[in-house]
Amino acid sequence: MLINEQIRDKEVRVVGENGEQLGIMSVQEAQALADEAGVDLVRIAPNAKPPVCRIVDYGKFKYEQTRREKEAKKKQRVIEVKEVRMSPNIDTNDLNTKVNAAKKFLEKGDRVKVTLRFRGREMAHMNQSRYILDDFAEALSEIAVVEKAPKVEGRSMTMFLAQKRQ
Repeated sequence: MLINEQIRDKEVRVVGENGEQLGIMSVQEAQALADEAGVDLVRIAPNAKPPVCRIVDYGKFKYEQTRREKEAKKKQRVIEVKEVRMSPNIDTNDLNTKVNAAKKFLEKGDRVKVTLRFRGREMAHMNQSRYILDDFAEALSEIAVVEKAPKVEGRSMTMFLAQKRQ
């Protein structure tokens, strides 16, 4: 952000201290207005035609801007991807335990990656094990939606689940 004498444009649109439009004028006139008010002339929109400058106390302006950025950062939430791993010969009770773990992750707002890992001879029967992932998705259908359908990648089959939007 350029301030005062750093601004090299011929004409600028000037906004006053209270947000009122003062019109388009030369940089010298705008600088004179800012000096008269005892504050700075700050270029806030350099890409506009003509560039927009504001008459404001630069230190206060910079402080308010950083404070707004911090507030916006606080309200952001990073969505994590949690993984649930299973094998094709998983039993019903073990599957229910994995479903409950995935349900907790989804309720926290995280995405869930469900991985079905194959070893040795299990690789020959990959397509027959797809029903396990389908059952998993069906068990969580009330709170989750399948974001990416089951897909074979190397020695594993993966599926992504995300929380349903209300």
